[in-house]
Amino acid sequence: MKLADLLSEKFGYRDFRTGQREVIEDLLMRKDVLAMMPTGTGKSICYQLPGYIFSGSIIVVSPLLSLMEDQVEQLKRSGEKRTVALNSFMDFEEKKRVLHRLSSYRFIYVSPEILENEYVINELKKISVSLFVVDEAHCISQWGHEFRTSYLKLASCRSALGNPPCLALTATATPEVRDDIREKLEMTGCSMHIYQVDRPNIALTVEQYTEHLDKLNRAIGLASTLCGPGILYASTRSWAENLAEHLRQRGTHRVAAYHGGMENEERLLIQKQFLNDELDIICCTNAFGMGINKPNIRFVIHFHMPSAMESYVQEIGRAGRDGKKSLAVMLYCSGDEEIPGMFIDHEFPEEGQVLHCASLPAAGRESFAAMLERFEMNESARRFLVYQFEKEGYFANEGDVLPEDAKKRILQKIRSRKAQKRKKIDEMVEWIKGDFCKRKRIAHIFHEELEERPEQCCSFCRADIELFFQEDSQQQLQTEAPINWQKELKLIFNQESDDQHEELGSSTADPADERQRITH
Repeated sequence: MKLADLLSEKFGYRDFRTGQREVIEDLLMRKDVLAMMPTGTGKSICYQLPGYIFSGSIIVVSPLLSLMEDQVEQLKRSGEKRTVALNSFMDFEEKKRVLHRLSSYRFIYVSPEILENEYVINELKKISVSLFVVDEAHCISQWGHEFRTSYLKLASCRSALGNPPCLALTATATPEVRDDIREKLEMTGCSMHIYQVDRPNIALTVEQYTEHLDKLNRAIGLASTLCGPGILYASTRSWAENLAEHLRQRGTHRVAAYHGGMENEERLLIQKQFLNDELDIICCTNAFGMGINKPNIRFVIHFHMPSAMESYVQEIGRAGRDGKKSLAVMLYCSGDEEIPGMFIDHEFPEEGQVLHCASLPAAGRESFAAMLERFEMNESARRFLVYQFEKEGYFANEGDVLPEDAKKRILQKIRSRKAQKRKKIDEMVEWIKGDFCKRKRIAHIFHEELEERPEQCCSFCRADIELFFQEDSQQQLQTEAPINWQKELKLIFNQESDDQHEELGSSTADPADERQRITH
């Protein structure tokens, strides 16, 4: 059967979108493929269609439980019943039953963490795996070095499964990140399909404020008056809830907060309400949005700046997937860059902690990880330390201490990673403050050339934000949002420190918990 006929029969589409056919043809030739395709271009078709051609199963490594569940649900709605997500939502008996009949599934969605489970890998070894897919592959570089070190072990997992062809999919990856993806996944002779990140239907605007409360009033006013649905991003859980409450006070009742401090079931409910147009606005941390298949999002407002341009492009890319005119608004107040800068310091162990741990006789990986629980460091720093010590062979011989050259390598790695992350923040601040076309500069960061500017390009090129307002909303926009000054000041100076890397904290099962639930 021709690819176009299979596309029509299985998915109901008459034509391939940009890049889909080319990626699929390379996969059918058993090539490793890295594809960077803009949000909304149907990246999942690139592995789902080959699933009906290959004889074996497709393994899809996905970063978020909510994303896995959504993708499985979409496939089942389209008539594909042979699909499953291995995750912590399953009880022990259900997971055991799935693992014993893995060969009956065409698509198997997994987290990177569950692939560290020896029992799971042994069960996967028993089946034929035709394709190894890493969805949202930029996470390898964005998270893998610190908080989710399981990403750095995917190449060995793939090797254990017979080294099937690998497809790495992303919507945003700079050339440096693309190199990192290929290296960490050990993609040899990799075929590259790179398409521009620019979304010409999204107008880009930046507004700068000297007073935080002015920025807050503007955020609430815009979210209340822009044509929705929309997303309002904040850096912390407290601010996500605070913004949602202000909007309710302004009379916007179809609004909800979303962040990693909520239960999985509550987050899934809010996500489904938003997808079903039962909510107009989501006030959220970066825990929300990845893989959200909602075509009619009309605006994305950033109340706080993201820590990197890649994250910004990912997040605004959730707007306008239907191709209609949409708006991205960045609100900046002097000092906003201190929040992501603070998060960087919390992501890594301190030098004294590294040296202290290195002086202790090795007593096994699990014992070492348990010992780190007593230190004043967050989970990101603990996982980083465990991975780096493991990489240096610390757990190979019980009673050994870490050699001096290994200590130096780990400390240098910390300095290097911090410098890279701070450079990303500086790049973001330069983009916000610079007097240049915002769209052209994004293209430059991704080593691309902007072919043409749309009429509604950016705030530097005089995009007209009023075109995106609801009818008769000008008077409403002028109304000052009710502000509780004491509450706002408390939030400004008492930001939560546990909100960095919301995606992992909110949406993935703890690896130790996964192992316990599988093997006992």
